Amino acid sequence: MKAIILAAGKGKRLLSETMNMPKVLRLAAGKPLIGHVLDNISFIDEKDIVIVAGYKREMVYEQLGDKYTYAVQEEQKGTGHAVMMAKDALEGYTGDVVVLYGDMPLFKEETYKNLIKAHEESGADCTVLTGTSDEMLPYGRVIRENGNIADIVEDKDCTPEQKEIKELNVGVYVFKSEVLFENLNKLKNNNAQGEYYLTDVPKILIGEGKKIASYTTNDTSEILGVNTPEDLELCEKLINERK
Repeated sequence: MKAIILAAGKGKRLLSETMNMPKVLRLAAGKPLIGHVLDNISFIDEKDIVIVAGYKREMVYEQLGDKYTYAVQEEQKGTGHAVMMAKDALEGYTGDVVVLYGDMPLFKEETYKNLIKAHEESGADCTVLTGTSDEMLPYGRVIRENGNIADIVEDKDCTPEQKEIKELNVGVYVFKSEVLFENLNKLKNNNAQGEYYLTDVPKILIGEGKKIASYTTNDTSEILGVNTPEDLELCEKLINERK
């Protein structure tokens, strides 16, 4: 098992530029956000973890050291584009890869392990980590037919009925690596931001009849990302409560 951690963002809403550091190095409970993430996937060998860095990446290298493999996203063109940047680092690898985020420090090790186990047991091309929440969080909604994932609809594209769906796509996946990189090339950036979204890959696979599986965490606190100073404050509170 290999991992790709997306860690290239500036953190504009988090006001990280004013602090002259990349988003993933902002501290929560005395440790960088990405430090918590690395702790939670420490069951994967350091040499098998590819960190996609971008904004002020030298600071990331200095903080984390040379134990990890790095890829560079020079321009912020979306999560799908960021994963594309990791392709060369995984050249020749044909196994599974988990894709996760350096600014989502609350996922537990157990959750990642259960996601990977679900993927391996199902033999799926892609396994989606989903979460449930009664709050109207800005995540895509998981549409199911006969118990299977039939579609993922982005929050901004949801109908009022779809907005009521409690199962959310939180953006963490396990892919067969060859399937992932083959389909990244099919991404389009015809959206308001002009970006390539990783969330579109499972939708492409569904359209092609590929096997999609899922694992659901019912711990709502895990699925919170850090985008604003308020998010960071809440994240730190939750980390401290777990200690």
